[in-house]
Amino acid sequence: MERYRVKVYKKGIIVIPKEIRETIGIKEGDIVELIVNEGKVSIEKPETLLDLFGVDGNRAVEVAKAIVEERRKEVEREVRH
Repeated sequence: MERYRVKVYKKGIIVIPKEIRETIGIKEGDIVELIVNEGKVSIEKPETLLDLFGVDGNRAVEVAKAIVEERRKEVEREVRH
């Protein structure tokens, strides 16, 4: 286990060291989760649909959006009847 010390700036801002960002694949604009457990904080990068579907991630996200939209339309039709 490695330890890193980082300074906490105004408004609680911290900088995640480059080595950690590269190790867990954090890029600018990514969302990370802070997990608090027994007085300790860990940082994790949650998997996204793009991560789960790999190279075809963008296409898979579009398909998922189309499925959700179609289901929304089905629910609207069911509510009307």
